Amino acid sequence: MCDQDHFDDDLKDFERRGLVTRRQFGVMLGAGVAMMLPGVANAATVTESEVTITTPDGTADCYFVHPSRGHAPGILIWPDIFGLRPAFRQMGKRLAESGYAVLVVNPFYRIQKAPTAAAGTATAIKDLMPLARSLTEATEFTDAKAFIAWLDSQPSVNTHRKIGTQGYCMGGPMAFRTAAAVSERVGAVATFHGGGLVAATENSPHLEAAKSRAKFLVAIAANDDERAPNDKVTLKETFAKAKLSAEIEVYEGAAHGWCPPDSSVYNEPKAERAWSRLLALYGKAL
Repeated sequence: MCDQDHFDDDLKDFERRGLVTRRQFGVMLGAGVAMMLPGVANAATVTESEVTITTPDGTADCYFVHPSRGHAPGILIWPDIFGLRPAFRQMGKRLAESGYAVLVVNPFYRIQKAPTAAAGTATAIKDLMPLARSLTEATEFTDAKAFIAWLDSQPSVNTHRKIGTQGYCMGGPMAFRTAAAVSERVGAVATFHGGGLVAATENSPHLEAAKSRAKFLVAIAANDDERAPNDKVTLKETFAKAKLSAEIEVYEGAAHGWCPPDSSVYNEPKAERAWSRLLALYGKAL
């Protein structure tokens, strides 16, 4: 967590870039937000920017961060229902410091620019459901294609290497469908406490993902597994049938939402294990 000495500097930076209001920042700190993630050994110097990406449906406000030198494999991050915010910028920056060119998107750009959760992770889910319901399988495919095309247009992205994508909560199905939408480019897919990965429909995200050529990491919260114990079995069987590599694990003791550092159930030891498995996946697949 950031200490008081850094409060004013952090707040001024976030306000300057339009990332968070003073009230939101205070709410985050009051909730005990872990503002600082563990450091990266031999971290690359990175370049950060707020970018606007044109899609068939409008313009999306996103955060892009990449090593300042050379070109790196691209990564597309789909946030949870609380949207693009400081915690996900920190997660993206940490990944860039590990050697990747990272795009963190605002999936709700059609309706509202980030921040889209008025009180951060303290925002009531019911207040965010209209945003979530505005997204469909069609918008997920359209956005995946637009965002990956944008990544491939950047000089900092190595287009000779595959792209990775990762999603959290509602971003999990989006990451799965990204693999299907741009199967020739996506080499790795990771989901963390993904919601709705398995459905009893022909267009279920897990069935769409099985059409890809990617390698998968599926990290499941213990309480999600309690609610849907057969999902992990279905995922394992589906990926095995498709002859796709998939690491599927229930994180015992980790509640839904355990990975983002601003979550009320953030579990650093479990989040760090998930992070290490993510880096292992990208190291092999990209």
